[in-house]
Amino acid sequence: MTLNHANKITIFRMLTIVPFVICMLKVGDPSIGTMMRYVSLVLLVLMGLSDAYDGYIARKKNEITRLGSFLDPMADKLLMASACLLLTIKSTAVEGFRLPPTVAVLIIGKDAFLLMGFMVLYFLTLQVKIIPAYIGKLATALQISMVGAILIAPDVSRAFEGWIWVLRFLWWSAAATAVIATLIYINAGTKYIEQFDAGR
Repeated sequence: MTLNHANKITIFRMLTIVPFVICMLKVGDPSIGTMMRYVSLVLLVLMGLSDAYDGYIARKKNEITRLGSFLDPMADKLLMASACLLLTIKSTAVEGFRLPPTVAVLIIGKDAFLLMGFMVLYFLTLQVKIIPAYIGKLATALQISMVGAILIAPDVSRAFEGWIWVLRFLWWSAAATAVIATLIYINAGTKYIEQFDAGR
């Protein structure tokens, strides 16, 4: 199977998660923490732009494939799970702007639940079915914005003391959207299984 341009960009995004995690692990280091935070931010922006670009390319060139439909959300989930974990753990969190564990649990829990749902769907139907939803993209956009807002928080908060309220809005809107997305995906998956059973 030959990889198309959009899939290659998605794989590049997945590989970029590795240096992102390495840099995030050094954010708490007093000597190089600030520089690592900036590098992490650049990598995050790069991955966010590549996410939008590979989707645009796939639609424009009609290169939407089953592989791409699987890899694209997988890349998003790996990125967000890594970022949420690192921003929650005290030793790797951005000092003074630690992500609330509840937010991380809801975001990562949503992805874990959807993975289990995907497996159940496959075992019941023996088909690979990716059910895209706008709420999923919105959830990912909010999560990327949340991570970016945390990474720039030490700098922005010096000029804008209300930045913590921006963070809190992003934290809890990202968490709430993750919950809503989970419910929507459960509903869509249930309907698909019912249609599959009715059609047999």
